[in-house]
Amino acid sequence: MANAATAFVDSLFSLKSKAKPAADGIAPKAPPAAPVKQKALTGLERASILLLALGEKYGTGIWKLLDDEEIRMVSLTMSSLGTIEAEQVEKLLMDFVGQLSTTGALMGDSIATERLLSEFLPNDRVNLIMEEIRGPAGRNMWEKLSNVQEEVLASYLKNEYPQTVAVVLSKIRPEHAARVLSILPEELALDVVNRLLRMESVQKEVLERVEQTLRTEFMSNLSQTSRRDPHEAIAEVFNFFDRQTETRFMTALEENNRESAERIKTLMFTFDDLVKLEPGAAQTLLRQVDKDKLAIALKGATEIVRNFFISNMSQRGGKMMADDIATMGPVRMRDIDEAQSLMVNLAKDLAAKGEIVIAKGRGAEDELIY
Repeated sequence: MANAATAFVDSLFSLKSKAKPAADGIAPKAPPAAPVKQKALTGLERASILLLALGEKYGTGIWKLLDDEEIRMVSLTMSSLGTIEAEQVEKLLMDFVGQLSTTGALMGDSIATERLLSEFLPNDRVNLIMEEIRGPAGRNMWEKLSNVQEEVLASYLKNEYPQTVAVVLSKIRPEHAARVLSILPEELALDVVNRLLRMESVQKEVLERVEQTLRTEFMSNLSQTSRRDPHEAIAEVFNFFDRQTETRFMTALEENNRESAERIKTLMFTFDDLVKLEPGAAQTLLRQVDKDKLAIALKGATEIVRNFFISNMSQRGGKMMADDIATMGPVRMRDIDEAQSLMVNLAKDLAAKGEIVIAKGRGAEDELIY
């Protein structure tokens, strides 16, 4: 992609140098004799700066020639350019120096990128491209906010009007709103609670204005300053390993990087972590799981985990389950792993729906995910 972008930029230089003769017999400005040495730009960065300089009016035709992958790559680069010094722009755009000198510099950010893409792409394509740029995960603004760390969200909201804070907290998940409220200054938090008590249905126009403000002032900056901990991504991958594969990789990782291995273990959510469920949550899970699968899962469980689930059944049901496990005979480890994974995934689904609360990670009893 970088080579394609470089060729694309170079061809534009060639076209622009031949496009117009000097007007009124005035010779074109000679290039600087000794240009200042600057950091070399990648092809993607050069293409992004050029398209920003051309803007909506002159750049539309070029954007239309790019395929989806090229648009995605250029958009991601453009949104993270930041400030491009005028000297660097002048060097890159050469015969545009007269026009650029009046503005001095360009600012590449996600807002400018989205505005530019919207001029020539359908909304669904723009949304897909910008979704990757903006982070955090979520189908809409309120789901995204529910995935932002409460400290980060509270730090932003404490500078907003109490009514705006109340609107935001009324739209995100209650448990997340509670954590944010507990971090806000007490006086502001009490004001927000009172406004929430008096709040009626919020007009669509008000919600749209709040969403737009959050999108431009908060989310766009957040995506540029926060990056996901790579340990979290690896922990999610490890969650899908069978027991033997997990042990193999974890053992190798512990030999090479024990600190990272311990961090990943903390972030993982495994079958053994189900013992951290509250009794009501455990009983909700037991009502949803197939009894044959439950017996297989408990057949390969530790005594602690097995006793935990049996203790959350009725006396008769627990005795029957214990008898089933005792008389089951040998079970393949693959079948046990599959049954235990099914229960873990079912617990995650129930948590996502808000029906149960599960503790996250090993040794992280005080940290909850919903």
